[in-house]
Amino acid sequence: MKNINLYNKIAYNEIMIKNNISTIIGMKRLSVSETARIAGLAYNTVDSLYRDETKSIKFETMDRLCYALECTPAELFKYYPNDV
Repeated sequence: MKNINLYNKIAYNEIMIKNNISTIIGMKRLSVSETARIAGLAYNTVDSLYRDETKSIKFETMDRLCYALECTPAELFKYYPNDV
């Protein structure tokens, strides 16, 4: 059983979930603007995610990106556990 209090020891700036959106957009040979158009999202929203400058994402945005990029939420994000 995991120690729940162990998570509290991790510094706030140690992000363990990284997005793969820029990688997927590149693999699909799409531009940020084309991805935004297909997904029906604002260019700035997709650009911020592409540059990994966001701290959160709405489920609706994730749903639209999955549609546009033909992928699953699990492919959009990768979990990198920290050894504390």
